[in-house]
Amino acid sequence: SITMEESLEKALEFANFSATLNTQKTILKNKYKDNCALYFKGGKFTVSMTLFSFVSNLLSHNVKATVIVDDNDTPIQIDDVQEFFDLVKNKYATANNIYLNEYKKLTSQRSIEGLVDE
Repeated sequence: SITMEESLEKALEFANFSATLNTQKTILKNKYKDNCALYFKGGKFTVSMTLFSFVSNLLSHNVKATVIVDDNDTPIQIDDVQEFFDLVKNKYATANNIYLNEYKKLTSQRSIEGLVDE
C-alpha cells in the first residue's frame, strides 16, 4: 500500500504535468497562429477556414479580381484571385499539418521532461 506522502507526491507530479502540458499547448497554439499569417501585397491576412471558404467561393463565382480587407482593416487589391487562393490554400495546409504533428508529439509525452525537451 502507498503512503500518504507517496500519494501526495504523485498528485503533485500529476498537477505539475497537467500545468506544463497546458502551457505547452498554449505555446503550440500561438505558433500555429503565427504560421497562419499570410503577407500579401502589403497586407496581413490570418489564414482560416473562413478566409479559405470565402476566397474559394469567389473563385466558384468566377471572380477574377477583388478587394479584401486585411487583419489591420486595410483594403488590399487582389488582382488574381486564383493566385491568392493558392497562397491561402498552401499556407492553411502547411500550418495545419505542422500543428497536427506537433500536437500529436506533445500529447504523446508522459513526463514533464518530455513536454519541455524539444
